Amino acid sequence: MAPNKNQEREAREARDRLKRYTARQTVNTTQKKRRKRDNIIALAVVLVVVAAATFFQVSYFTSGPGMPVPEASASPSASPAAGQNIGDIPSPEYAESRTWTGDLTLNKVKLGIELDGEAAPQAVAAFVKQVQDGYFTGKTCHRLVVSEGAKLVQCGSIDGAGGADPEYAFGPVENAPEDNLYTTGTIAMARVTDMAYSQGHQFFITFGDSTFQSDSAGGYTVIGKVTSGLDGFVSQIADGGFDTAADGSTSPKIPTTITAITVK
Repeated sequence: MAPNKNQEREAREARDRLKRYTARQTVNTTQKKRRKRDNIIALAVVLVVVAAATFFQVSYFTSGPGMPVPEASASPSASPAAGQNIGDIPSPEYAESRTWTGDLTLNKVKLGIELDGEAAPQAVAAFVKQVQDGYFTGKTCHRLVVSEGAKLVQCGSIDGAGGADPEYAFGPVENAPEDNLYTTGTIAMARVTDMAYSQGHQFFITFGDSTFQSDSAGGYTVIGKVTSGLDGFVSQIADGGFDTAADGSTSPKIPTTITAITVK
């Protein structure tokens, strides 16, 4: 009888070992499947994030400083796409085909500016008129870009967040660089991609050499340049960095406002 009991015990132990082995194998297989699934999900998330970031970067840096498309105006014929000015846009003669000088103060940083009324008469006329009417004072700079290929601050939107004014737009594109290079200190007009007559209140200043590819409407109207104070802007505002919104747009971490602007 003793051998039979030993055999039964050994059989039970063998069955128990088999059960434990099978259980371990099941757990191991489940863990491998879970890790594989988690890796696939993680990879998918990374790919989505990379694709989204690439889309926003490519859209921004190939199209340049853009604005939302203006809302439809009351008159269908008065549409930027139709190549017509909208609103109280002064004649190009208002720029007097001359150089205008003045100061643009962002927070407490005073920038000396120079506008070329001969090279970009329509845009300079509109800009000067807006300065004289007091439009820009108190408006914010809603966008700050700091990258290897572009360094700019963009200001002047009607809502402080980059929105275009549906009742104010003009064209055409003037004085855009043929090589798509906007050198340090350039002051230029923002506009909607592929729409030459969508320039409005918004303008941008480059604080480093920046390249923006032309689109079907051309490049971006250069109205002038910063003649002094750009180092102060960089050290007091741009070096503070930027915040990135869900749509990929970037705004200054240091809130930036046009506190004063003059031209003569």
